[in-house]
Amino acid sequence: MMTCSNRAWFRHFESWPQRCGVWRWDGNALVGCLAAILLCLFFVPAVAQETSDGQSPAASTPKPAPEAGKPENPFPNRIPAPSLDGGIEWLNTSQPLSLKDLRGKVVVLDFWTYCCINCIHVLPDLKYLEKKYGKELVVIGVHSAKFDNEKESGNIRKAILRYEIEHPVVNDAEMTIWRKFSIRSWPSLVLIDPEGQFCGVASGEGNRELLDQVIAKVIDYHRAKGTLNEKPMAFDLESGKEAATPLRFPGKLLVDPAHERVFISDSNHNRIVVASLAGQLLKVIGSGKIGAKDGPAESAQFDHPQGMALDGNTLYVADTENHLLRTVNLTTWEVSTLAGTGEQARGRDRGGELRTTALNSPWDLYIQQGVLYVAMAGPHQLWSHALGSKTIQNYAGSGREDITNGSLAQSALAQPSGITSDGESLYVVDSEGSSIRKITTSEADKLEDPEGKVTTVVGASDLPRGASLFEFGDIDGKGSAVRLQHPLGIVFHEGKLFVADSYNHKIKVIDPIKRTCESWLGNGKPGAALAPVQLSEPAGLATYGGVLFIADTNNHRVLKVDLKTKAATELKIEGLTAPKP
Repeated sequence: MMTCSNRAWFRHFESWPQRCGVWRWDGNALVGCLAAILLCLFFVPAVAQETSDGQSPAASTPKPAPEAGKPENPFPNRIPAPSLDGGIEWLNTSQPLSLKDLRGKVVVLDFWTYCCINCIHVLPDLKYLEKKYGKELVVIGVHSAKFDNEKESGNIRKAILRYEIEHPVVNDAEMTIWRKFSIRSWPSLVLIDPEGQFCGVASGEGNRELLDQVIAKVIDYHRAKGTLNEKPMAFDLESGKEAATPLRFPGKLLVDPAHERVFISDSNHNRIVVASLAGQLLKVIGSGKIGAKDGPAESAQFDHPQGMALDGNTLYVADTENHLLRTVNLTTWEVSTLAGTGEQARGRDRGGELRTTALNSPWDLYIQQGVLYVAMAGPHQLWSHALGSKTIQNYAGSGREDITNGSLAQSALAQPSGITSDGESLYVVDSEGSSIRKITTSEADKLEDPEGKVTTVVGASDLPRGASLFEFGDIDGKGSAVRLQHPLGIVFHEGKLFVADSYNHKIKVIDPIKRTCESWLGNGKPGAALAPVQLSEPAGLATYGGVLFIADTNNHRVLKVDLKTKAATELKIEGLTAPKP
């Protein structure tokens, strides 16, 4: 958290930028300090080493006055940026790029890793800036992976398609470019001016307004100087190589036993598909166009929806990138908005009135005993809404990203992305911590422990200084010895937990009492074979009638797997087509 003092606004790099006197700014600034931050960014010279007389060069040497009528350089102490060499492959472009190729352009380097919810939140800001400064700005994604699975160019390519990224991306698998710029966290945004000079770096999300104003200043200066190239650049995008598919990166699944139908969040088509268990298309909810429009199913709009829950004739939908909770009346097929403002919550709000409380990337839903529980991935919390009430609030998680056990209020979660229940307690997949958590909800538990409890079923927890977030792998076993890799889906079935261990491309089965975990389906390598079964980053699970339904996300399909024989077939939905562009 940033405080309102100039020293706190800026931090030096630990290596070359620190020695050269370049400012580092942090992206978590308080809104009230924004004007002062911008003033410092544009007009305060960088700190330099003191001279022998005790004065800095900036203090002892008069600053040259700008030419009359011309804007001043907002970064007078800039230094040459290091090269972009070191990546193992470039994507979304026909050839590798260098700063020489980009001379004349304002360049923003987005250091990201595709698992990270904060990195996902930055993408709309980059789209906004790319559209506003289409002639002057080039964004380069520098993908510096956290998980082993994210180091593979093929998996990054799928992430580029899933997040609809339209700028070049370099696979910085060995963290070479990361180290050159002394980056310390995801996401980080580096600004390079049209002369290839390093200007600064913003860490964290929520920097759109700040970057917008900084970029405008740099453009004004270099346009006046004659060093700005305003000819748009076109790139060879991965999306141009993809054929349309009926489903597009399906996220979550929900089976309705009473009507023998399955609901599929067809996430990248921005809609919910309803089909019979035999594959007959029953209904499509959403036009396919990105938006937040309520109304009839045919014209309603969503933005990359994920989890769903069913209560009688009402379907609840986590409209993830709209930061909303939506409802669908399954009799009239009318879509309504239940909660959220449509704007991403930036703080750790405790909750409040349904339509005035901002939400932050709701990812999955589960209803138990009249309460709708929400895996709120953005603030690393579990939220709750008593059905029929007018409020929504935090239920578990302090908001700190970590895997720590304890009371509901003091425990820490890490990007919860899936929920299920055994009828008493909730089980949550903490994707960034690669762990399975148990959260008390029953009245009996509350009588015994009024503060509630969050514990870890399998995976690392309670390690010092956030080390649990980096304990991942593919290790079966028991309790804290188990290692998963960014799991996203979970379902309880006959005393066992089936888990979509997404980045291991497997389904694992966990005994929540014995705390054992074993691989159940998949060979650990991404693929689309059915005999034996291969998966590619599965994200959603459901069970019914002795069948496990799997949203095989990167393969754009839903599988039906016999729970006894493990025989698999694809659920092909007759008549389903991609929405019109």
